[in-house]
Amino acid sequence: MNKIISWSVTVAVAGFLFGFDTAVISGADQAIEALWQTSPLVHGLFVMSSALWGTVLGALFGNKPCDKLGRKKTLILIGILYLVSALGSAMANDPYIFAALRFIGGVGVGISSIAVPAYISEIAPPRMRGRLVAMYQFQIVFGILIAFLSNYLLAGVIVQDWRLMLGIEAVPALIYLLMVLKAPESPRWLLLQNNNEAEARRTMESLGSLDVEQTISSIRRDSEQKHEGRLFKPQYKLPIALAFLIAAFNQLSGINFIIYYAPRVFDMAGLDASTALLSTAGVGLVNLIFTMIGVSLIDKYGRRALMYVGSFGYLLSLCTVTWAFSTQAAGAVVVGAIFVFIASHAIGQGAVIWVFIAEIFPNAVRSKGQSLGSGTHWVFAALIALFMPYVLEAFSATQVFGFFAFAMFLQLLFVRFLMPETKGRSLEEVSAALSNKGL
Repeated sequence: MNKIISWSVTVAVAGFLFGFDTAVISGADQAIEALWQTSPLVHGLFVMSSALWGTVLGALFGNKPCDKLGRKKTLILIGILYLVSALGSAMANDPYIFAALRFIGGVGVGISSIAVPAYISEIAPPRMRGRLVAMYQFQIVFGILIAFLSNYLLAGVIVQDWRLMLGIEAVPALIYLLMVLKAPESPRWLLLQNNNEAEARRTMESLGSLDVEQTISSIRRDSEQKHEGRLFKPQYKLPIALAFLIAAFNQLSGINFIIYYAPRVFDMAGLDASTALLSTAGVGLVNLIFTMIGVSLIDKYGRRALMYVGSFGYLLSLCTVTWAFSTQAAGAVVVGAIFVFIASHAIGQGAVIWVFIAEIFPNAVRSKGQSLGSGTHWVFAALIALFMPYVLEAFSATQVFGFFAFAMFLQLLFVRFLMPETKGRSLEEVSAALSNKGL
């Protein structure tokens, strides 16, 4: 059991790199724009958002290396992509080469959102699976905080300090790569994709798994019942709908809007610049604390319970922000409500999404299903990042936050009437319960 925890934590470090890679660009933003004298369009579409578009590509097609190469080789590939991106972007002398190398890192982010939850869910016992998979989300949030701290500490160290800010990511990337080289392959992949039952059995035994023979029989039985690995079949309608909806609602909550534009939101609420920046730092701290709480509770109370808490918290906070902007209430009300919003996301959607998507698909199509869910998440995230500046000009803050509040009312209905509980059940039990069911 200790080995399962150890390898789950090791693999989840890819989430730290995910968070670090996503946030570290903030320290290079203005310096790069001034250095290369790029137009706002080139700077926005190529320099700043190139990693995000790489993430979309990695998420949509990351199931292919997961299935063909195996979980372990894919995890190694992720480490290489992060390492190349960190070193290359730090040394780039052209905005387009820089964008290409950031795009490579983004591909690593997208693939990791499939490979890491899949790997951990396939080696973890049911009673621990939730919090072990949720360690990935914790590492993402932790990586974001460390990136901001790293940028602060490296600012001014050299003239082009942004190169150090980006290049320092190579250190954790190399550490992760060396660690994951020793990780065992997923026994479920060995059994179903590689048809190597002997190696799958040895891996389970080395991980300290209980009831190895019973688990192998259950996996074989699930495979026989669940047919070939084509995702879009009638019996998978329910898990497909669940993955799409939870991923879409994750972004329709407005979480990326708040993360990307928190200083602007606080400015609209009437806060001065220094107070807005301090409040933004508070957003990161609240996110980390409540992510830790969500990780600790997910296996005790279940996925649906946390989603209920998060949904009600979303509604309370978003309705409060909507009211505050419509009545021009004090900025402190907006700050407090945004903190409640971040806490609600961290303990609900933040803790649950990657766990849930990794659990609801049968072994034969798990990586494809995760690609669908992760791809949906990142496409919505990219569209929000792309259109939100226009939306903020065309609509009032009251209308924007009112829309997010309505979307979270729909999420509450989703949790109440459609979302199943997966806590404490084997992957094969969840698969049997969800497949062959209509909507």
